[in-house]
Amino acid sequence: MSAVFPKVVLFDLDGTLLDSAPDMVVTVNRMRAARGHGPMALEALRPHVSKGSRAMSAAAFPELGGEVPGGMIREFLDIYEQVLGSHSVLFDGVAELLAAIEGAGSRWGIVTNKPEYLARQVLPGLGWEARCAVLIGGDTLAERKPHPLPLLHAARELGAAIGDCVYVGDDRRDIDAARAAGMRSVVALWGYRPDGDEPAEWGGDLMVETPRALLGGIPSA
Repeated sequence: MSAVFPKVVLFDLDGTLLDSAPDMVVTVNRMRAARGHGPMALEALRPHVSKGSRAMSAAAFPELGGEVPGGMIREFLDIYEQVLGSHSVLFDGVAELLAAIEGAGSRWGIVTNKPEYLARQVLPGLGWEARCAVLIGGDTLAERKPHPLPLLHAARELGAAIGDCVYVGDDRRDIDAARAAGMRSVVALWGYRPDGDEPAEWGGDLMVETPRALLGGIPSA
């Protein structure tokens, strides 16, 4: 029996489709080097990747106490744009999953909190420019996840009913956004999580350990 998917499968990007942690670690370590600090290990920074540039900068410079100035965020984004895609890879099974979705006649897209201009630069290197049906970045709209607007907008752009969509993400904000939008959600347990995060408490409709666990389809509600 062929796999059955909803008409639209929307994904978070970093930590869900793409293991972008190595690029981000290179970025913050360049920032640390410019300030005379030694490099930090991937393992120490990886849990913060899904939280974005501010969280990564805060983790790399704990002396800031979480108060990251805007200039540092701009510096992070500028360096990150230079190294974008140089070290990141798809999570194992993602390529097969996207092919399975397409093979089932469904469409897939990306809703991320990464700035749209950076997210769009990722697509060509992956051959996704024509395949990704919609891309919504963190600055595309007036709101970003965990607000439901990005997911609602993505569904509207594709002419899809909310009930015909599912959202896959590795962060609580992803699941909160989906719930607020009335959209079914899948918790990607292979992503990035700080210690203390408990995905079972997020209220996702399904939790999966690997992308390959979805190759058989996503069951209907």
